[in-house]
Amino acid sequence: MIHAALLNPFDVHVYHLVNGLAGKSKLLDDIMIFFAKDALELYAALFIAYWFALPKHDLQSRNQLAVAGFSSILALVLNVIISHFIWFRPRPFVVFPKGSYTQLIPHPADASFPSDHSAGSWGFAGGSWGRTPKWISVPFTVIAVVVMIARVFVGVHYPTDVLGGMAVGLVASAAVRPLASRILPLTRMVAKPFGYGRTAEESARTKRASRG
Repeated sequence: MIHAALLNPFDVHVYHLVNGLAGKSKLLDDIMIFFAKDALELYAALFIAYWFALPKHDLQSRNQLAVAGFSSILALVLNVIISHFIWFRPRPFVVFPKGSYTQLIPHPADASFPSDHSAGSWGFAGGSWGRTPKWISVPFTVIAVVVMIARVFVGVHYPTDVLGGMAVGLVASAAVRPLASRILPLTRMVAKPFGYGRTAEESARTKRASRG
């Protein structure tokens, strides 16, 4: 297992360029802290909101939401494998000298590569591509981009950490998307109590049958 920061000019330059903006605007700091800390919770909230906002008959889009959720989970599992068995990279606030960076959020000195937040976000984003409306996939993707910037901005990741997380998330989503048909029975089972997935004709037949 590799245990080294393996710094390079790109990481050093871009890290200080982005992190150098921290601490200069309270509004910008607060926005970046939110996306850096609470992105995965935001995705979970959006998942639930989108699930109920989709048309009742649209089971395919709900199934793609499930694909996105499983993609995010797989991305986080892959991150654990990488950070625990392949490469332990110390955090920037461990490697860089005090006073050369601004750290806006507390964070344990665990493995920096790849970024869990970036991987999970891109798992959600990549998993949503293809069969969900753009009002779902576009916000998922925009949030993932903002998360990448925010994690560097607040001082807890190198740029290649978040790029690596992006790669892991997209690989995870590419692996899960072909399994959509296998996930569909689970989606149908969860959707059934809400009456989701039925066509208008099926719903009308059910209503007529219930009336006797």
